[in-house]
Amino acid sequence: MTATSSTSPTSPTPVLQVRDAAKRFGAVRALDGVSFDVGRGEVVALLGDNGAGKSTLIKAISGVHRLDAGSVVLDGVDITAAGAMAVRAHGVETVYQDLALFDNLDPAANFFAGRELAGPSRLPRALRLMRHRQMTDRTRELLDRLQVSLPDLDAPVALMSGGQRQAVAVARAVAFSSKLVILDEPTAALGLRESARVLDLVRRLKDDGVAVILISHSMDQVMAVADRAIVLRRGRSVGETAPTADNHERLVAWIVGAAGHQTI
Repeated sequence: MTATSSTSPTSPTPVLQVRDAAKRFGAVRALDGVSFDVGRGEVVALLGDNGAGKSTLIKAISGVHRLDAGSVVLDGVDITAAGAMAVRAHGVETVYQDLALFDNLDPAANFFAGRELAGPSRLPRALRLMRHRQMTDRTRELLDRLQVSLPDLDAPVALMSGGQRQAVAVARAVAFSSKLVILDEPTAALGLRESARVLDLVRRLKDDGVAVILISHSMDQVMAVADRAIVLRRGRSVGETAPTADNHERLVAWIVGAAGHQTI
């Protein structure tokens, strides 16, 4: 069957549209004509073996890589040629596997790293005073809204558990993302309880109307939170369906290359 793009069941207009995305690294074709949509408040999982093109795709969406061909449109704005900072300014945040946290800083300092609140505004930025209490209050408000519990907001994140660190990274993304959060293996190396907390956070993003792209090797977790699953293989989209128990074998077959291209 020929691939067709799907929109979110919760939103008639996709917040993200990727069309015919192509990217080469020398002789290696990392992406080969990938197209898909993500609706507002929808969780879309990207599945595939190592080398399938998942990381290249999310880096192209987030502005780290420049596509050789194709387009990326966010809420009607073409961001194909935008750099990473410009994409973030448009409301896209990405949480990579390494989390990119500053271990020696507390959650509030991590939240506002590079975006520190300082004043008074009449002074040059280099002469302004940091508004630590305001940053801490805003961080606490967001964590409360997302129902994230941390033992001590003044403690450096190095002293937190893996699940708490992951929650800080995801919550930081939510704090500055109005449209799309991309999560790359958000439960990697976490225990069952901590993984469950991160998945709850993903559900709350959905409830808040934030679109989510999730990369995960855990089919159980994908089935728990994702509305759709798109399988990539050798840089191409080879299948798309709802990640349910009934479709489990079909998804695995697409991942390992034992089935043809389908959209269900």
